Amino acid sequence: MNTIDLLSHIINEKLNTLGYRRNPENLYLPIEYALSFGGKRLRPMLTLIACEMFGGNIEDAMNVALGIEMYHNHTLLHDDVMDKADVRRGQPTVHRKWGENSAILSGDAMLILAYRYVQRTKSNLDKVLELFTETTLQICEGQQFDMEFESRDDVSVDEYMEMIRLKTAVLLACSLKTGALVAGASDKDADSIYEYGIQIGLAFQLQDDILDVYGDEKVFGKKIGGDIICDKKTFLLLTALKKSSSDDIAEFNKWIGNGDAVPCDKIKAVTALYDKLEVRKDAENLMAQCYKKAMDCLENINVPSEKKTILLSLTEKLIGRSV
Repeated sequence: MNTIDLLSHIINEKLNTLGYRRNPENLYLPIEYALSFGGKRLRPMLTLIACEMFGGNIEDAMNVALGIEMYHNHTLLHDDVMDKADVRRGQPTVHRKWGENSAILSGDAMLILAYRYVQRTKSNLDKVLELFTETTLQICEGQQFDMEFESRDDVSVDEYMEMIRLKTAVLLACSLKTGALVAGASDKDADSIYEYGIQIGLAFQLQDDILDVYGDEKVFGKKIGGDIICDKKTFLLLTALKKSSSDDIAEFNKWIGNGDAVPCDKIKAVTALYDKLEVRKDAENLMAQCYKKAMDCLENINVPSEKKTILLSLTEKLIGRSV
């Protein structure tokens, strides 16, 4: 079986040689630029790993893997416009270089190109297309929930977990199940690896919430406390509010929505409340539950244990980010 590093290299080589020679140039340059940012290439890697795990040839899954990565970058490009983000992976975002209208149009073109690559899949195409289409729609639903949460003060933890399932976990699950479908896995095994992806996606996002408050900036790759500064409704905040006394709520109200607060003071005060209410432990416990469910799903998949090794290794690498 291929290693994680080799699969990453193969995917990057494929993306680098796609090439766009069509006009107008300014429609395609932003696409090449967005894909040049790099990244973990996690989603296409999961597709190829799953395909190989079930005895398939990774070349048979390459087009759908590239389509999934193109789609993922489409969502990042549009997210940057909606979030008015100036930088991604240390580089100016597409809308900062070419303007919002160009970024939206190039993002639309990326979605169409993603479908072009997905539809080139030769094995189980109907199931692959149905899964991919349902996943793209679910991600839009998750993004809408996330935007609505910004203006609501009654968001529950259950609603938050459903939002991150839709916005983050379903694409990881889709990536895995797609590889399984291309390889001809049974419906039972394809469903099991899908649920594995859901649980790992939930654990990954919960860890992201923890790292934003408690992580090492050098390892995490971005400044700590960003979610606190912008009052983002994370698992930590929602759980803290649920556990708060009236005095705790009064303290939170001093900081949430306070645009005049000094950022470092706000981060320190809110983190102190999190520490008092022990919400990091709550998040870590739920992470552990999600991880256990994922391992149970993997155990139920009917392939030799040695074929699961690379997926386990990648999962441990993802969940093992330093706090």
